[in-house]
Amino acid sequence: MTLHANTARRIASQLGLETDRLNSRPVGGGSIAEAVELVAGSTRTFVKTVPAGKAGVLAAECDGLGALAAAGAVRVPAVLGHGEVHGLAWLALEYLDLKARGAVTDAALGHELANLHRASGPAFGWHSDNYIGLTPQANAFGEDWCRFFRDQRLASQLALLRRRHPEACADIDAVLRSWERRAGSHRPPASLLHGDLWSGNAAGLPDGQPVIYDPAVHYGDRECDLAMAAMFGGFSPAFFRAYDSAWPLPDGWQERRRWYQLYHLLNHANLFGGSYARQVKQELNRL
Repeated sequence: MTLHANTARRIASQLGLETDRLNSRPVGGGSIAEAVELVAGSTRTFVKTVPAGKAGVLAAECDGLGALAAAGAVRVPAVLGHGEVHGLAWLALEYLDLKARGAVTDAALGHELANLHRASGPAFGWHSDNYIGLTPQANAFGEDWCRFFRDQRLASQLALLRRRHPEACADIDAVLRSWERRAGSHRPPASLLHGDLWSGNAAGLPDGQPVIYDPAVHYGDRECDLAMAAMFGGFSPAFFRAYDSAWPLPDGWQERRRWYQLYHLLNHANLFGGSYARQVKQELNRL
C-alpha cells in the first residue's frame, strides 16, 4: 500500500519531517498492518497503519516496544510517534536496515533474551490488556502462574474456539484441569516477555546485532517465549544453546512447552481456522 499523499504529509508534519520532498513506498509490515517507508530528504521512517477502529493494536505495540526498550536487553525499533489521521491509526518507528538472522545473530539473541527475562515484574500480567495478533489478550495481574495461564490464556482462547469452531473444541473444564495437574507446582519468576517471539518478529542489523519487534508484552513464564520460538521454526540451534548457557530452563520444560504452544495454536485456529483448527483438535485429544 502507498499512503495517499495528503495522509503521508500529515503524518510527516506531525513527526516534524520535511514535507516538500516527501516520498512513500510500501514495505513489508506483517499480516495486521500496512507499512510504508517515508522518505523526507535524507530521513527514512517506518510507518505502520491500520484502520482507526483498530488503533488499540498499535497503541499496545507502542507500549510494548517502550517496555522492551526500557529493559535495555535487546534492541528494538525506537518509537517516533503515533496518532490518527484520515481514518487511519499510525505508528512511526525508527527505520532499521534489517537482515535475515544467521547463527551469530541468533546466539547473541539467545543471550540477550535471557537478560530480558531477568527483568521481573510485581506479578504475572501487565498494566493493560493488549493483543496477540488481532486477538485481545487479557492481562489482569495475578500472583499464581498456573491460575494466570489457565484463566487469562487457555480459558479465553478455548471459549473463543467453542464459539468459532465448536467441532474442534474439547471439554474445556477437562483441559484446564489437565493443565493444573501438570503445572500446579511450577513457580516461575514473573519475567518480562516479548510475548509473540516467532521468527518473523526477529531480525538482525548489518553488524549482526539482533532486533525484535511486534511484541505482545507481559510478565510471564520465560519458557513461553522459547516455546513460541520453537513452534514454527526459523531459529537456529545457536539461539537455544546460547539461551541455555545463559539461563538453563528448569525440569519439566518439555511438558510445559506443549501447553504454551497450545495457546498460540488456539489463537491461530481462532484467527484463521482451517488446518489450525484441525491441529488444535488433534492436540486437545492428546492431552
